[in-house]
Amino acid sequence: MNYRSLAWLLLLPCLARAAPEVTLASLEWPPYSGQALPEQGSAAAIARAAFLAMGYQLNIRFLPWSRAVALARGSPQVMGYFPEYDSEQGRRAFVFSQPIGVSPLGLAERSDHRLNWRHLSDLSRLRIGVVQDYVNTAELDARIASKQQAADAALDDAKNLLKLHRGYVDLAVIDSNVFHYLMQHDKALQPLQDQLLMNPRLLENKLLFVCFKSSPEGQRLAAIFNQGLKRLSLPALPADAR
Repeated sequence: MNYRSLAWLLLLPCLARAAPEVTLASLEWPPYSGQALPEQGSAAAIARAAFLAMGYQLNIRFLPWSRAVALARGSPQVMGYFPEYDSEQGRRAFVFSQPIGVSPLGLAERSDHRLNWRHLSDLSRLRIGVVQDYVNTAELDARIASKQQAADAALDDAKNLLKLHRGYVDLAVIDSNVFHYLMQHDKALQPLQDQLLMNPRLLENKLLFVCFKSSPEGQRLAAIFNQGLKRLSLPALPADAR
């Protein structure tokens, strides 16, 4: 027996023990997901731990949001994407996991233009900045679609905040944790920390999900993932999260 054959024989038990791999798409959305973040972000850490609890290895491809969703739809190698908010449109196209976290979604505003509002109709005279292809809240998205609310789309949260600072929009929809992370770490936003802030009224506490392909394999992986989530000791979700 030559050394190459011997090496393969020694390697076979390791290959047999190798965990099956699952590939999901995600985006740079700190602190929830990001290639350079510790554990690639808090949402990525939970997703990876849930799969690991079931003997699976998670690989994540980080892309701009629209491309991540498109890849999850069209690539046979990518079985889904995350983190996503709940929506009827999303559930028609993907299999949603059990929640993996919560996202406090609110409105950023300029410190020299503070707003006191109770209902979304109070904001109808203003222009709201949103991120392209992001789900917001059902009511806000419906108002934008019906032209009851003026809105302007940016490619990502950081660009949305810069448009807010420059006065192109009056408010910017953003998760408060993402807002605080970007204001502390994004070089273009760091000088603006005393000029932008979160409005104290939240739009909604949004649950975060992993979305799997709407296929037999996607449904199988969603069931495996949900079982893995049950094995984790996750913090309780806020009572008002939907």
